[in-house]
Amino acid sequence: MAQRGPLSGITIIDLSRILAGPYCTLLLAELGARVIKVEPPQQGDDARQYGPFKNGKSAYFASVNRGKESIALDLKSPAGRELFERLLAKADALVENFRPGTMEKLGYDWESLHRRYPRLVYAAASGFGHSGPYSHYPAYDMVVQGLGGIMSITGHPGMPLTRVGTSVGDLAGGLYTAVALNAALLHRERTGEATKVDVALFDCQLALLENAIMRYTTTGEVPGPMGARHPSITPFEAFVTRDGNLIIAAGNDGLFVKLAHALDRADLAENPLFKTNALRNQHQEALRAEIEGVLRTKGTDRWIEVLEAAGVPCGPVNNIAQAIAHPQTTARNMLISVDDPVTGPLKLAGNPMKVSSFADPPTRQPAPDLDADRDHILRELGL
Repeated sequence: MAQRGPLSGITIIDLSRILAGPYCTLLLAELGARVIKVEPPQQGDDARQYGPFKNGKSAYFASVNRGKESIALDLKSPAGRELFERLLAKADALVENFRPGTMEKLGYDWESLHRRYPRLVYAAASGFGHSGPYSHYPAYDMVVQGLGGIMSITGHPGMPLTRVGTSVGDLAGGLYTAVALNAALLHRERTGEATKVDVALFDCQLALLENAIMRYTTTGEVPGPMGARHPSITPFEAFVTRDGNLIIAAGNDGLFVKLAHALDRADLAENPLFKTNALRNQHQEALRAEIEGVLRTKGTDRWIEVLEAAGVPCGPVNNIAQAIAHPQTTARNMLISVDDPVTGPLKLAGNPMKVSSFADPPTRQPAPDLDADRDHILRELGL
């Protein structure tokens, strides 16, 4: 049963697997869409085989497929194709993340589907998109993190290559696909015209490079890893305290003055080396040494009290356990529960998209077992 949300009444047929596509359809389900996963028989979505496992069921799969329905169909068999096409006839959108060419081989490419189902929006998330010389290459998250440049600016100078700590290649692909699909649904409501959404994970990595591309095209210098500091704002990084680490984000001259006074080092604000952000960027290492010399005299918690009282943005470097135990996590319902009949209760990340007219319940429906919803889906189709 789909939960209520702004997409209530929208039905998504989800052919996607692993992470990029399923993350897109998870977001759509969180917004109220009904998501029907169409999975290959016997094994289903590859992610069903990914750990960690609880009572033999993948918690990885459960985390990005909660609240969906599942039907297993062999799209190479006449019976499976007939059922799939009946589903498409009732659906608003199709989401897939196959390598380009796969849907053509099945006879379900955009042009063919658009002729048969003129109101069906088609959304594809693939490694390199449906055009360009690399379009038929396979790509996983790590591949596009490397190719897209984001890995080259992650980590510390001179250290081994570092993957971004979450699957930002796949997750960005899922996010951009969800945004574009919502826009395509709105366009269809306004005009009656269904469109194709073509999102490439590689493109998404470039889009996420924020100021790195701008810095290169403006200065000609190739950005590299800078550890835990901002490339163009200072002080805006992680500092060492007496007992740990502390993030300070003094994003303008006024905040830097507040920081200097809070540290009882008003002289720093008057130092000609640090008077402007541009100067602070030039002398980042010297300023860091001055600030850490003070921060090492007290613990992180005490400094957070001092800096918050002064109005300086700051915070600790939490581990995952600390992050989910934070009172803001509870206040924003960002740790929800799923009562899965196989795994038992699971605690999963909540929905960050709060919409005022719709409830954000503390529980969600579990991820479906493979083919779990066949009977009621067939009944709906009159079979």
